[in-house]
Amino acid sequence: MKRPIHIAAFVFAIGLVLLSSLAVAQEAKTKKPKSKTKKTPAHFTPPEVQEGLPNVLLIGDSISIGYMIPTRKALAGQANVWRPTTNCGPTTKGVESVEKWLGDRKWDVIHFNFGLHDLKYMGPNNENLADPKAESSHQQVPIEQYVVNLKQIAERLKETGATVIFCETTPVPEGCKGRVVGDSIKYNEAARKAMQEVGDIEINPLFAFAKEHTDQRTSNVHYSVEGSSKLAEQVASVVLAAIKK
Repeated sequence: MKRPIHIAAFVFAIGLVLLSSLAVAQEAKTKKPKSKTKKTPAHFTPPEVQEGLPNVLLIGDSISIGYMIPTRKALAGQANVWRPTTNCGPTTKGVESVEKWLGDRKWDVIHFNFGLHDLKYMGPNNENLADPKAESSHQQVPIEQYVVNLKQIAERLKETGATVIFCETTPVPEGCKGRVVGDSIKYNEAARKAMQEVGDIEINPLFAFAKEHTDQRTSNVHYSVEGSSKLAEQVASVVLAAIKK
């Protein structure tokens, strides 16, 4: 007589398990999947456009990424400041990507720089930041080709009708991997001559400003937040002067 009670209890337990499983499954269905979308870094976000203000485009590598936001803040209410949503790297990338970076927007001022990526050393299989003293190493873009590429980019930027400013490359400090102290000076000198040949290109003397007013990180071409903010003061000043012209 006890056996039916055991069976009933067993059936009841199975029912509870099934109900629990159904509840878990239903909860899983109603849960919203976690978003995999990464937040766009502030330096890659477009400005809050104010109609009637001039549009400014900053083109450059990670140094320009560092001074992007403080430059935008310094020019708030005076210009809409943009930059490509990438590290613009060497002049080879500039030649390939300049049309994309320009887009269809009407630019009033374009401030651009290439150099630190061009002058860095690569390994025989293009390993990044190779030993400059190794016989198998080579600069990513030799200075002769750098000049050719830079002229091509500058000519295209001029075609937009914007005021075009070439920004000098910042210093390479002692102990910096994959780069040679003094190469910034050589590439800047070549760039100045190239811009003179292109004509109607202004120069932002950021190299001298950086040497005098900022401290780079130890054995690193990059700057602290404070250093980048200082560079932004110079960039904003040059851009604003171009706007006022």
